[in-house]
Amino acid sequence: MNVDEKLGTLTYKADHQAHITIKSADVCHDRCHDRPCTTICPAQVYRWEDPQKKLVVSFENCIECGACRMLCPFDNIQCHWPRGGFGVQYRYG
Repeated sequence: MNVDEKLGTLTYKADHQAHITIKSADVCHDRCHDRPCTTICPAQVYRWEDPQKKLVVSFENCIECGACRMLCPFDNIQCHWPRGGFGVQYRYG
């Protein structure tokens, strides 16, 4: 089973409150040219919009793996768990 097939087994209950915050948009724009969050995230939460020169965060896609936060070279991504009853639900087996 590949990653896309595994992601298809997850259940999400999206919250209207974001659980991911970019601490400084200026850091993404001025200092982070590689933008590893846009390539490491298996759920494609992060997308760089060239025309607007900004990072778009689709927090409702998040599978709560924490890879983005660990790999951000500027510690510019703040994550916390979604409120109770929201977020991703894993099915094992």
